[in-house]
Parts: sequence; C-alpha cells; structure tokens
Amino acid sequence: MRALKVSLEGITTSFRYPHFMIGDQPTFPMPPPATIYGHICSALGKWVDPTGILFAYHFTALAGFEDLEHIHMVSASGGKLPGTNEPKVQEGSIQPFRRQLLFQPRMDLYINQPEWAEAFRSPVYPVILGRSQDLCAYTSVEVVELRQEKSVYLEHTLLPFEMAVRTQIGTVMLMPRFLDYHNKRYPTFARYLALQRRILTNSLDMLQFDTSEQVYWCDPTAPAIQNIPRGLLFHSFQGNDYESITISR
Repeated sequence: MRALKVSLEGITTSFRYPHFMIGDQPTFPMPPPATIYGHICSALGKWVDPTGILFAYHFTALAGFEDLEHIHMVSASGGKLPGTNEPKVQEGSIQPFRRQLLFQPRMDLYINQPEWAEAFRSPVYPVILGRSQDLCAYTSVEVVELRQEKSVYLEHTLLPFEMAVRTQIGTVMLMPRFLDYHNKRYPTFARYLALQRRILTNSLDMLQFDTSEQVYWCDPTAPAIQNIPRGLLFHSFQGNDYESITISR
C-alpha cells in the first residue's frame, strides 16, 4: 500500500471539546478526525469529498499546561447597521478562562492519497493544527510503501472503538468525526480508543478471541521497537454506521 506520510511539528496546540462554550477549556490528547479533515482541506485549498479517504497518525506532545485567555462577550444593541440588515453589536464583559494546551506537538500523518504529496509540499493556506494561532511546519513530506505484519507496536494514536474490548489500555472518547461544510457545518461524532502508551499486538496487551492471526499495516520507515515495526490503523470520515453518532441540531 502506497501512502502519503507527512511529518509535522509545532510549538503549541489545543483540541477543544466542542460542547464546552465557557469556563475551563480542556483539550483532547490528540487531534479528532474532524481536525484532520480540516487540516487536509487547508493544504489542498478546497473542501474535498471525504469518500474513500483513509488516514492514520502517530501524535505526541512533550507536555501539557494551562494558559489564561479571555474572550469579549458581545450583545446586540438594537437597530441595524446603516445600509445593511446586520444588527448593531456592543462589547460587553471580558470573560477570563483557562485553556489546556499541548506543548511541542509532533505528528506523522498517513493518508491513502499519495498523489497529494505536492499539495502538502506547497500548501495553499498556513499550516496549523488545532487553533488558528497554532502555527506548525511540515518537516517531511514523502510517499512510503506500507507493508503488512502480524506483530506490530501501537502507540500515541487513535484505535477503532471496537478494540476497546480487546485491550484494557487506552481511553474511550467521543470525538467530532466530520463537519459537513456544505450543510451548515453539520457535525457527526464517533467513538474511538485513544492510545497514549505502547502496546504490542503479539503480547498480553491484546486479548485474542479467535485462532486466526490478524495482520496490520506498518511503516517500515518509522523507528522499530525490538525489531517490531510501528503499526497503523486507518480511519475514515464516514465509515461504519455503528461508529457514527449524530447529534441533533
């Protein structure tokens, strides 16, 4: 399998929980799929059809910390702006809040679209990951040949929700999966297993329910652990219905 591998580095990033509007703003420990979709579209300079796009990643951050930010609360003051139908607004109170940030994020992003390599070498929009002010840079853009192996290690990545019954390691999270920008940014969500430590697929870290041996995609160019390659589990932005959860408008 040929895949595009994009390596990214930054100073800070934050992936906020979408239903937290005021007060403390926690961050997901790694980017939700909806963030990855927006990142891809930013590099390409257009909204792309998510059908058939698969991605996997390896994401780390050196540390986490909190920063104090503030927002300006505005409200309608009545009436319209001259010559328009836009309401007049007036600045209200300033609301401070704490935001969780991740320091020195690093990501290897794998996409099953190797023909996009040139777009990532010369992205249309600034490279960001998370908030609009979280500028990043691509340190490497290459096409790699993935291979399949029975024994791999998995770490610092998203796993399918169904793997939660196969390992006791990781945290189940509900994440935004896709925002339909052609339908007023209508969101869909899905459950994932966020894995922040290393597990070996041929060890007691994984429960085996049948005698057949599963094979995994792996990256032979990534660092190996005891001669065991880095495994990759790919996700889609649409996928199986049982993974997807629709939140009412």
